[in-house]
Amino acid sequence: MRSEQVHIRFLGPEDAAEKLKLEKDNREFFEGYSMTRYSDFYTLPLQQELIEIYAEQQENDQAYSFGVFENATNLLVGAISLVQVTRGPLQSAVVGYSLDKRYNNKGYTTESVKLIVDYAFQKLALHRIEAGVMPGNDASIRVLEKAGFHKEGIAIKNVQINGEWRDHQVLAIINPRDP
Repeated sequence: MRSEQVHIRFLGPEDAAEKLKLEKDNREFFEGYSMTRYSDFYTLPLQQELIEIYAEQQENDQAYSFGVFENATNLLVGAISLVQVTRGPLQSAVVGYSLDKRYNNKGYTTESVKLIVDYAFQKLALHRIEAGVMPGNDASIRVLEKAGFHKEGIAIKNVQINGEWRDHQVLAIINPRDP
């Protein structure tokens, strides 16, 4: 799936080293907003294993994880996922993303979110996509709003980040094709 500046695709075994480099280069930046990651997360064997897990989750319709690649260079510059895919009467998922700090403020994340939302609504026939953002992360909230998400409220102390339970602004988008 491609937009003006980026494309997203499922990661394969050949992407593990580049994914590891992305994570290591942005460790401090990502850890400010992500769930706690242990030191083995920053190893090639674990990145290879995670890519295998992503493929299994996709096969089982549980989660869909993509790499974000810059069109001009084909470099891996981020990751975006639909997780907690729920079928039945909910037909929903949660979106999460990260982008190499060197590529911030270029519209890459907004384009990636729009691509994955299109995938979720058109290919997966989901009804609702939700995201959670720490209230002070104005840039991420803007990304989601530009992609069509609306604010719904605050989830109190719902994600543990660096050992501390943190509040999150809940945003969501509904499939416009659903009644």
